[in-house]
Amino acid sequence: MSNSTLESIAPPKGKPKWLRVKLPTGKKYTQLRSLVDKYNLNTICTSGSCPNMGECWGEGTATFMILGNICTRSCGFCGVKTGRPEAIDWEEPEKVARSIKIMGIKHAVITSVDRDDIKDMGSIIWAETVNAIRRMNPTTTLETLLPDFQGIESHLDRIIAVNPEVVSHNMETVKRLTREVRIQAKYERSLEVLRYLKAQGINRTKSGIMLGLGELEEEVIQTMKDLRDVNVDIVTIGQYLQPSKKHLPVKEFITPDQFKKYEEIGLEMGFRHVESGALVRSSYKAHKHIN
Repeated sequence: MSNSTLESIAPPKGKPKWLRVKLPTGKKYTQLRSLVDKYNLNTICTSGSCPNMGECWGEGTATFMILGNICTRSCGFCGVKTGRPEAIDWEEPEKVARSIKIMGIKHAVITSVDRDDIKDMGSIIWAETVNAIRRMNPTTTLETLLPDFQGIESHLDRIIAVNPEVVSHNMETVKRLTREVRIQAKYERSLEVLRYLKAQGINRTKSGIMLGLGELEEEVIQTMKDLRDVNVDIVTIGQYLQPSKKHLPVKEFITPDQFKKYEEIGLEMGFRHVESGALVRSSYKAHKHIN
C-alpha cells in the first residue's frame, strides 16, 4: 500500500504473515527465563511481551524499566499505565544492578516512564542506576533510552556525566502526527534533546520511530533527515501495533520491502546503523549499536 496521499486509510483487517513470531527457544533463553521467574526480576522484555525476547536474550541483551510502571503522560500508542506514580524507590538502582548480575547480561538497555511529577523528573535515579550497574557489572555495556525531561539541560547533564555507551531518545512518529501520538511531547523538543546530547560529547546517540499510524513516506524520510541534522548515529524503524482497543488504531501494515527501502535510505544518509523491520523495537539488536 502506498503512503503517497493523505486520504484516510481503512484499518487493516488482520496481521500479515511477516508479523508472525516464533516462540522463543534456545539454551540461553531458557536459563534466563528461569532466573527471571526464580528471582522475580522485572524486565520490559517479559512485561511487554516483546516479540524479540528470545533472540535478544540469546545474545545476552535485556531491557529494564525504572521509576515504576505508571507514567505521568498518556500517549496514544503506549500500553504503560497512566496516572499518579508511586514514591521513588531509592533502592532501585541496586536492585536493577543486581538483576543484571544474576542474569549475566552483557548489554543492558535501561528505560523509564515519564516522571513529570517530581522536580528532577527522575534524572537523579537515572544517573545512580547507571553508576550502580557499572559498580556491580563492570564489563556490562549500557544504553539509556531516555524520556525528554521536558528538554531541561540540567537533567540531561546528569546522564551525560555518567556517559553510557549509547544514549537514546525516541521521536516515535513524524512531525505531523506528534501531537496526536505523543500528546505532551514536542517534535522540536525531542530533536533538541538529541542535538544537546551529541553536542555535549555523547559518542553514540540513537532514536526510533513507529510506522503504520498514517504517516507518509516523505514524512518518514524527512524525520530521518531531521535526525541526521542533529547528528544522531543510530535509528530504529518498526511497525506500530495497537496495545488495546483504547489506543490509536493501526492504519497500515508496512511491507518488508518498504522497511528495506528505509534502511537503504538511512544508510545513504550516513547513519552508523539502521534497524528497519516490522518487528524492530527500540532495543532490538542493541548490543550491535555500541560497535
